[in-house]
Amino acid sequence: MKIAVIYDSKTDNTAKCAGWIAAGAAKVAGAEARAFPIGKVDADWVKGCDAVIAGTPTYMAEMTADMHMWLEREAPKLNLAGKIGGAFATEQYVHGGGERAISSILTFMMVYGMMVYSGGGSKGRPVIHLGPVGMSTPIDSYKDLFTIYGERMAACAAKA
Repeated sequence: MKIAVIYDSKTDNTAKCAGWIAAGAAKVAGAEARAFPIGKVDADWVKGCDAVIAGTPTYMAEMTADMHMWLEREAPKLNLAGKIGGAFATEQYVHGGGERAISSILTFMMVYGMMVYSGGGSKGRPVIHLGPVGMSTPIDSYKDLFTIYGERMAACAAKA
């Protein structure tokens, strides 16, 4: 089972989170996970994936313009229909728009025919309703949250 974590990152915080998600996913037996910045996505890898997770820093309480353009222009070329989808975000301030950015990414995924998943409250603590959000100061304090999310996403993809 293959998982792609695709992200935009401006200060490397979102890149770190993508790496933690991929590492968490790789803990699940049979899972291979790779993280890609939006400018260097391996399209062949993603086309063969069972799950795709997208992440963005927030800007103006929303996903970045670069992530939005990538979702509009590049994502449709990746045969995403039927795959498990998930999203995550980073923000610099409490209530900086992380949930809104995640929701926007998940909307794109559903329009493309993906089945979105987070685990919600069904997996216990930490409860991850839409996707994990990490605040940038200090981002390292969110490592466990993003690692657990990666494990949950891979476990879901393994069952699909």
